[in-house]
Amino acid sequence: MQRSRPTFRRQRISLLFSPALNFCSVCGKATEIKVPEGDNRLRAVCSGCATIHYQNPKIVVGCLPVWQDRILLCKRAIEPRYGRWTLPAGFMENGESAVEGAMREAVEEANAKVEITQLYTTYSIPSISQVYIMFLANLLDPNVSAGPESLDVKLATEAEIPWDDLAFVMVKHTLRHYLNDRRTGIFTPRFGDIRPPER
Repeated sequence: MQRSRPTFRRQRISLLFSPALNFCSVCGKATEIKVPEGDNRLRAVCSGCATIHYQNPKIVVGCLPVWQDRILLCKRAIEPRYGRWTLPAGFMENGESAVEGAMREAVEEANAKVEITQLYTTYSIPSISQVYIMFLANLLDPNVSAGPESLDVKLATEAEIPWDDLAFVMVKHTLRHYLNDRRTGIFTPRFGDIRPPER
C-alpha cells in the first residue's frame, strides 16, 4: 500500500506542471519541483537562478447567446470533444476583459455578434485547473455561420438541444439553468465546482 503513494504523487505533479517548466525561461537551467521558502505549495523552481515559475488556473470565457426562443450552439471542429455541441467559449487572451473575450469567441466560433447582458454561471474544474465564466447574451443578428473552430452552428429551440451530444458538463448545467430561469423570467447567477467523474 505504501508504494502506491509516490506513484500518485508523481501523477499529481505531472497534472499540475507543464513540461514547458522543465527548464527555466530566465536562464535555461533545469527546474525542480519543490516548496519554496515562505510558500506552502509545490512550485517549479530553477536550480540555477532560483526563479519561481508560477502556474495558475486558466480562465475560459463564453456566453449563451439568445435569439427569440432559440439558443446559439456550435459543433466543435477541434479537440477535445470534436463533433459535439457547445456554447461559444474559449480561453481568455492577454489584454482583454472577460466580456471582450466572450464576445470575441462568439465571433470566432459562429460569426455571431452579441450583446452581453449579465454574468450567469461560473464553474471551477480543479482537476484540470480551469475556471469557466459564462455570460447571458442577446444575439444581434440571426445570420450566423461556422467559424474555423466549428463544424456547424445552429439556433436551437429547447426541444432541439442535443442533450446526449453536448461537449461539456458545464454547458449542460448552464443550459438547464437558463431554461429553468426562462420559465420564471428571473435569471439568477450561479457558481459551483465540477469534479470527476463529471467534466
